[in-house]
Amino acid sequence: MNHTRNKVPPPAHPVERREPLPWEQPKSASEDADTAARLRAIMQHPSYAEADRDVDFLHTDANRGLRLQLDYLKAEQTLSAHGIERTIVIFGSTRLREPDTARRELEAAHREAAAHPGDVARTRALRLAERRMDLSRYYDVGRELGRLVGAAGDPGLVVMTGGGPGGMEAANRGACDVGAETVGLNIKLPREQYPNPYLTPGLCLQFHYFALRKLHFMKRAAAIVALPGGFGTLDELFGALTLIQTRKAAPIPVVLIGEAYWRGVFDADFLAEAGSIDAEDCELFWYAETAQEAWSGILDWHAQNASPLLATDR
Repeated sequence: MNHTRNKVPPPAHPVERREPLPWEQPKSASEDADTAARLRAIMQHPSYAEADRDVDFLHTDANRGLRLQLDYLKAEQTLSAHGIERTIVIFGSTRLREPDTARRELEAAHREAAAHPGDVARTRALRLAERRMDLSRYYDVGRELGRLVGAAGDPGLVVMTGGGPGGMEAANRGACDVGAETVGLNIKLPREQYPNPYLTPGLCLQFHYFALRKLHFMKRAAAIVALPGGFGTLDELFGALTLIQTRKAAPIPVVLIGEAYWRGVFDADFLAEAGSIDAEDCELFWYAETAQEAWSGILDWHAQNASPLLATDR
């Protein structure tokens, strides 16, 4: 190509070339018959994959810090993109039944016990079915609380749960009932956990690390509500109370739904009398029986704290 002195050449195409570069084609088989096999061995080896596409590499122990960052960052960017500023975090047992389901299970347990009088296993199953029937009213409380939060219509405030069934499902379902966005923070488990079907698509996030999931439960929490629950609910509840007790996290309302249940689970007064906690630590939470009682208490707490929860109250 002849160049005219001082003539500015046209910009090169960002990708295409008129002449291919030498490395765009593999070494010719006419030069080495083993070329194809050698290249296949090189390019199929995991070391040839780009780092962000090499799943085995990302899951090495040396990259645990990177995975922790990603577990945090994906959720943070998703919640921020949806404009979620504050959450009402609702915990509760995965075993909490809908009343109709609990009723059917109780009827079946009665039939089994009647058909096999004196059978120890069936007698125990009947006793558990009776207890689950009694606790099933709290499914409705969770669902109603989800409705109340969703119906408040504050675009930056959402119900957040662990994304599973039972009490978590109830709260997400209530928000879904009124067309509100609702969040679930699921966790990858050896035994697969399906998300409940009432979560907003795009707002069901799956974590690998419990620690990062806990961080996101607390990061935007404007209140924590605990329906009757087991180990998982206790884990999240006591973790939150410890953060508030030590002021590692700013105080927020903590409501335990079902006073009789929770007093049976743990005795805060005993802990205070034993000197294991201070008397003021018993004031970090309170009990409620209904959704309206819990919601009104949360709003009142924030009013007293000069931190109005709803945008319309600011």
